[in-house]
Amino acid sequence: MSISFRRLSILLLSATLLLNVRLNGQNKIVVFQSDFGLKDGAVSAMKGVANSVSNELRLFDLTHEIPAYDIWEAAYRLEQTVPYWPAGTVFVSVVDPGVGTNRKSVVLKTKSGHFIVTPDNGTLTLIAESLGIESIREIDEATNRRNGSQKSYTFHGRDVYAYTAARLASGKISFEEVGKQLPSAVKSITYQKAILEGKTIKGNIPILDIQYGNIWSNIDGGLLNSIGLKYGDIVHISIFHSGKKIYEGNAPYAETFGAVKKGNALCYLNSLMQLSIALNQDSFANKYKVSSGNEWSIEVHK
Repeated sequence: MSISFRRLSILLLSATLLLNVRLNGQNKIVVFQSDFGLKDGAVSAMKGVANSVSNELRLFDLTHEIPAYDIWEAAYRLEQTVPYWPAGTVFVSVVDPGVGTNRKSVVLKTKSGHFIVTPDNGTLTLIAESLGIESIREIDEATNRRNGSQKSYTFHGRDVYAYTAARLASGKISFEEVGKQLPSAVKSITYQKAILEGKTIKGNIPILDIQYGNIWSNIDGGLLNSIGLKYGDIVHISIFHSGKKIYEGNAPYAETFGAVKKGNALCYLNSLMQLSIALNQDSFANKYKVSSGNEWSIEVHK
């Protein structure tokens, strides 16, 4: 009986700790994203601040190669990555062309239990839609700002975001202590959502598979199934930039790149199970001058 009771006590304690992690974000993991690059000490400075808050934190990088000022790509990389981290992970995303202005500095708690510390400038557009908004709080810089940094106006990534994220992830503050609660809405960037109109699917080109020049869309496999698309079918593709047609052509829907000859076009499902367009062992983006962002759209039909 005593052994069973001891085991039960341990299980209850473990469950309590896990619940605390999920509710408060205290799993000691912080993941950084920025457009800083790695040519100077900016990223290291943010990690130094985090370690100064707690040397028990585990610090990771999502990417620091976001193109300068590209809020849309920051939004996409969060959506691409956040769901694969455990609940309670705290993300810092600093792509902040409006640093020092009146844009809000916030922490978003998603319905999946993740936290994103960032300016509310459009960075949260996609993650708020895909994972949902549990709550948003504005960072109270009177208490959640690195000591001695009050006269620094252009490095909030170090002085506010890294500092607040570290305090949250380490358990030194609760989510409620971040600052006042805001309405459950974020500043959003407009874009073409994936929809079916008649027999045509319309979507956005949020990002390129930049290493290979493949075109990634936000059209998922479910929509493709809705038009009865099967491997081997020919897909008619139209690509637009701000409403102007840039490309029109046909390509087979294939499982692998090897299904077509070298240099030929194909459609396939990428690692996120979304429709993508490629040239086998060549760059579709370079050849046809296609890029990505909220102003790029794609239409497909059989």
